[in-house]
Amino acid sequence: MRSREYDLDFREKATRTRAWGIGLLAVAGLLWVWCAVLLVTPYSVDEEPGDDYPVECESRLFTDRGTANEGLQRSDHCQNERDWPEALAVLGLSVPVSVVGVALFTSGSLSCRMSAHSEAMRELDRIADARKA
Repeated sequence: MRSREYDLDFREKATRTRAWGIGLLAVAGLLWVWCAVLLVTPYSVDEEPGDDYPVECESRLFTDRGTANEGLQRSDHCQNERDWPEALAVLGLSVPVSVVGVALFTSGSLSCRMSAHSEAMRELDRIADARKA
């Protein structure tokens, strides 16, 4: 394989790696949005299955009530439905996805830039050699 073909193949692989990084960062961003939705939006809870009048609940972030454990003792359906562990699990899942996404994006971008720099240096050397001859 000639060096130009190898370089184009290398850049294609680096572009794919960068695209995977962007994809994983997009997934991490969606996880952050999901966590924000869980914490900020109000929600409703059925007291019984098929309830015609569900209970309206405040968002978890802006409520002044206790946690789900206190809700179990007082049979508060709002506090039983949505609590911090679910939101923190989503947030925790986004961390490794973000780290891998950043690593792949950085690696792919750096590989593309170094390949372009190497090609530019070879072209400059070729021009310099042609002037000497």
